[in-house]
Amino acid sequence: MARSPDFFRLASIEEGEPGPKWQGLFEAHWPQYQTWFLSEGELARPGYMTSVRNLRSYMPELLPTYEKLVDLAGGGDLAARFLSFYRPPPYLLGCSQAVWSGRKPLLIRNYDYSPILFEWALLKTCWLRPVIAMSDCLWGALDGINDAGLAVSLAFGGRKTTGDGFGVPVVLRYILEVCDNVREACFVLRRIPVHMTYNLTLLDRSGVFVTAYLAPDRKPRFVRSPVSTNHQDRIEWPAYARMSASIERRAFLEERLADQTETETNFVNCFLRPPIHRIRYERAFGTLYTAVYRPVEGRVEYRWPGKRILRQSFASFEEGLETVHLGQSAA
Repeated sequence: MARSPDFFRLASIEEGEPGPKWQGLFEAHWPQYQTWFLSEGELARPGYMTSVRNLRSYMPELLPTYEKLVDLAGGGDLAARFLSFYRPPPYLLGCSQAVWSGRKPLLIRNYDYSPILFEWALLKTCWLRPVIAMSDCLWGALDGINDAGLAVSLAFGGRKTTGDGFGVPVVLRYILEVCDNVREACFVLRRIPVHMTYNLTLLDRSGVFVTAYLAPDRKPRFVRSPVSTNHQDRIEWPAYARMSASIERRAFLEERLADQTETETNFVNCFLRPPIHRIRYERAFGTLYTAVYRPVEGRVEYRWPGKRILRQSFASFEEGLETVHLGQSAA
């Protein structure tokens, strides 16, 4: 589909079991993913047996779905290795995420990345259970919610270190497919290795929340912080922290949450304005959407400046295309 530099279309897709709709998504994005997957040479990526063995060992419940997806992708070796998402090439993204604690708590996040590298696909599936998630790497998740009311989102953790492990989007997918609450998700995160440093924010229907600091060379840490940007306990990549304004964004959100006069509406709206909303699309660091997950109600809103809101839920999910205009911040 032809797109101008500023206009994109977010597709809402409902497909219970993997089928022709997912296959169409694969066919649309596989050429670009294949180029990225081979960017360091084919030998830099693990072989098929290594990839599947690790997926079976750490996320066995996903194996039947994985096998269906591989079949839909044509059954090729390279696609099968990619879809395991075990030790993929490194990549960077931004993101701000926070939990609003109230009678009905919210998980709010901005996803900051390149619009031309984003899949622009929101999936409602029922692979192991009902899940609504923003798609990444064709079956992983950037953020999402399941029918138990568990919501989770990811952000880059601000370190260059890489190692053996999975790309975190498939770990998010696994959490949403098998976990009912934050406690269960934390057990999962303690045992699954990740290949880069990530910050995950999790919130469940009971209001329990946690920020998980993950890394390939450290044990995971779980902190009761409602805010996460692109660093962990300290700055370990100063140039990236400066470019992404990670410290400033985190301080801004913490200050807003500490303000006793702050309201839910105002707090959500601050994600649509600077310094949280970013427009550096040319550097792959512009806000592509703001997601507001509502675990108690089982629904989510995707927002953009200009009062544009896409509402979806388990009770009412509408397929279609949402035109998104990027390139400007909120007034």
